[in-house]
Amino acid sequence: MGTLSVDEPAQQLVVHDVDWDSYERFLELFAKQPGFRLTYDRGTLEIMSPLHEHESDADFLGRLVVVLTVELRLPIKAGRSTTYRKQRKQRGLEPDHSYWITHEPQVRGKRKIDLEVDPPPDLAIEVDVYSRSVDRMAIYAALRVPEVWRLEDERLTFHVLGLEGKYNETPRSSIFPFLAAVEVMPFLRLREKLDENAVVARFQDWVQQKLGNGQKSRRKRKRNKRNGRRSK
Repeated sequence: MGTLSVDEPAQQLVVHDVDWDSYERFLELFAKQPGFRLTYDRGTLEIMSPLHEHESDADFLGRLVVVLTVELRLPIKAGRSTTYRKQRKQRGLEPDHSYWITHEPQVRGKRKIDLEVDPPPDLAIEVDVYSRSVDRMAIYAALRVPEVWRLEDERLTFHVLGLEGKYNETPRSSIFPFLAAVEVMPFLRLREKLDENAVVARFQDWVQQKLGNGQKSRRKRKRNKRNGRRSK
């Protein structure tokens, strides 16, 4: 089928020269073993067993995404670590978390997702706690995922897919324009002192305050504009 190599740490296994049919057989083989993630890039297959710190960070960021959609009254459908793949691109992966937000109506109620006909998730969360054998960001781009949140070396970055088909790092989310990546990190670090429910509650309070201040500013600008017209 191909050649094998084991990368450090031991949670990663890389298989080379894997054709598409073999990749799909691997997916079937690991379907009942959710503790593994498979990433495929044009013949190279990486099999990874995530570490606790990896899963914990990804789950927490996912909880924050849910809070944001609730406070903004946005629709959401969670894809979690669904396998997304396109045969014509010869690429596939399983995100740490994934969500449809803008395109939620197109996948609402669907039990199976086929990227040949369905839109990709609007947002993916990618946590890197050690080096990967394949370029997962290039795979996300090939699958046309509009935005990726990437946590690496205790630094969160937002990446938005450009018209040229490549990701551009941006200070703010395109889905939640008021949210800056640097504003999220303090909440991630706060878990060292508080339990996650308490941190999520603080994040929700912060979002409400941020949105409330924004609404007040907009109302103030409208009042000033009206008063300016009256004084003329």
